[in-house]
Amino acid sequence: MLLSLAGAAGAIASPEADSLRSHHAGMAPQLANSAFHQPLVLESTQTSGDLKGDVFAVVEHEFGKLEAALQGVEVWCDVLILHLNVKYCHSTGKGASGSIALAVGKKGDQDIADAYQANFAYQLAAAAPDYLKVQLSAKEGPMGTSNYRILFEATPLDATHSFVHMSYAYGYGFTARIAMQGYLATVGRNKVGFTVVGKKSDGQPVYVDNVRGVVERNTMRYYLAIDTYLATLSLPAAQRDEKRMHDWFIATERYPRQLHEMEEGEYMAMKRKELARQRAS
Repeated sequence: MLLSLAGAAGAIASPEADSLRSHHAGMAPQLANSAFHQPLVLESTQTSGDLKGDVFAVVEHEFGKLEAALQGVEVWCDVLILHLNVKYCHSTGKGASGSIALAVGKKGDQDIADAYQANFAYQLAAAAPDYLKVQLSAKEGPMGTSNYRILFEATPLDATHSFVHMSYAYGYGFTARIAMQGYLATVGRNKVGFTVVGKKSDGQPVYVDNVRGVVERNTMRYYLAIDTYLATLSLPAAQRDEKRMHDWFIATERYPRQLHEMEEGEYMAMKRKELARQRAS
């Protein structure tokens, strides 16, 4: 049953929390009948110059712990490094604002000098008893992309469950279109996203491909990184890195058609090296 914050906590629910819980109520049938076999919905949109992916999910994370865990800029490097394309992450700043220097590269082992350097601004946009909102933004990205936005917001549903929304978006122009066409014509030609756009003659689903497939795959990878990070916080600190890497990989392997890129041993060895490099610096 939806938590009544005004009654339970003696406070007026924030408008942002009300809006997010209204979104939860409106998509209840989609969450209950999700193809992901968990209460999760993934959506994507494409305009002439922008791509965006959104994940909405009910998670088994108590809101107070979730809110405390994701407020600091420094924790986001432990989240982002789980993505197989993130080679390095370094955060600066404290409190409600800060910055994150990110190196993004290929899916295999790679030197930082050969990866693309992106600088994200971190902002704790809201932190209320019933609502959390964190924003990361960067003016420029790899392959001519721009205006990167990662948004995470959450609100409690009951004592042990929260409703979360994670958005991943970026802009693209002529240079990015040309670069993406090259990718989609070569290594990305057989890759797909999650949205079903039709059915084959044998009844099997046809999934969205092209640039919407790209943004859907990365949106899911970043969402799973956040969820994995939260799920390991109860472990002793010395055990968290290995558990996070293993659990993130296993979570992505639930969707091999979209997310499989390498075997677990290769991923774990690569991430151990990258994490050691990140911590050493």
